[in-house]
Amino acid sequence: MGLKDKIKNNDAIKKFVHWLLVPRNQARPRLWVKWFVNPFYHKKGKGATICRRTRMDVLPWNTFELGENSTIEDFSTVNNGVGAVKIGARARVGLGNTLIGPVTLKDDVRLAQNVVLSGLNHNYEDISQPIHAQGVSTAEIVVGEETWIGANSTILAGITIGKHCIIAGGSVVTKDIPDYSVAVGNPARVMKTFNHSTGEWERVPKKMVAV
Repeated sequence: MGLKDKIKNNDAIKKFVHWLLVPRNQARPRLWVKWFVNPFYHKKGKGATICRRTRMDVLPWNTFELGENSTIEDFSTVNNGVGAVKIGARARVGLGNTLIGPVTLKDDVRLAQNVVLSGLNHNYEDISQPIHAQGVSTAEIVVGEETWIGANSTILAGITIGKHCIIAGGSVVTKDIPDYSVAVGNPARVMKTFNHSTGEWERVPKKMVAV
């Protein structure tokens, strides 16, 4: 059994290691972890930028990757505490975004302002305990290449958005979105798709728009 498995299988050791890495009741890692541990565990591509006022709640026990020439803007929060956060090349995470893993953004993705992608949900089924004491469940969010997500949108856990999609501002995406689609609303509905035969973006007939 390796060291990592020994830590995971011993509650006392796990709590102690967690305390060493993260102050009690916080998500942000200690400064020594940020300065001396994370740079050796996490990948940051050539030309990638994390702006100074970004909150990076990233820890060494899950992956964080930022591809070449990608940017995370100020006032955003990135958290890989319960799942990996992987951002491809030439991507831009806009001002005030929140990314809680597991989340994968593929190459050339653009997120506008105040977008939330959370691969985490809190368990709530046991009414004898407060919700915060019941742990969490996770499901990966995947955003395909070249997709643009408009301001103030929310992407729920487990959602896959296809390649070259537009998610209109203020949308709440509760179902998967296929490649080359325009989705709008709360819950988001596919309103247009690209017809490769005609080379045109075409409206989806109302009767075919998923509810």
